Amino acid sequence: MKILHLSDTHGKHREITTMPPADVLVHSGDFTMAGGDMEALDFIEWLCDLPYKHKIFIAGNHDDCMLDATLEGLPDDVHYLSDNGITIDGVSFYGAPMFVTFEGEDLKEIEHYEQVPDNIDILITHRPPLGILDSIDDKLHYGSSFLLNKVSKIKPKMHLFGHVHDAYGTMVWKGITFSNAGVTDWMYNVRYYPRLLIY
Repeated sequence: MKILHLSDTHGKHREITTMPPADVLVHSGDFTMAGGDMEALDFIEWLCDLPYKHKIFIAGNHDDCMLDATLEGLPDDVHYLSDNGITIDGVSFYGAPMFVTFEGEDLKEIEHYEQVPDNIDILITHRPPLGILDSIDDKLHYGSSFLLNKVSKIKPKMHLFGHVHDAYGTMVWKGITFSNAGVTDWMYNVRYYPRLLIY
């Protein structure tokens, strides 16, 4: 299965010109800049029009409008995951969002990670696990230690995320393929390409 992974488009999705063929497209959050409904609608319309057999997306910390959102009327090939999963051609995907709140931010985020089941093939989060593609200069790490422990325990085949701009890349650790596919840099300019992964 070919998976095209991208993240952190921040309203610049229509500027992305290199979109190679794949079986499944995954966007791991921050598709808006200010979290507005119209931004989200424009992204979803763009996503629906893309010629991929399946399209999956989750919410990131910029996507406030998706908090408690109920999406109705999405085409059958577009899947919004928020603490739930879907199986496509025998491969299980699970998405956990990242919403920023002013009270108990860390605890609320951990609640999402606690719900991740053990038997999944591909985990999609917005934040990276601690120490894995979560730093620009290897000094400040923005990943989650709780998420690192969770991923180490459940051992998905792949973990897809974004959030940390300019930490773009892939790596394999303990048999798990990790991908940070944030396409914008720290100034929110489109700088990187969506990553093509082979499951």
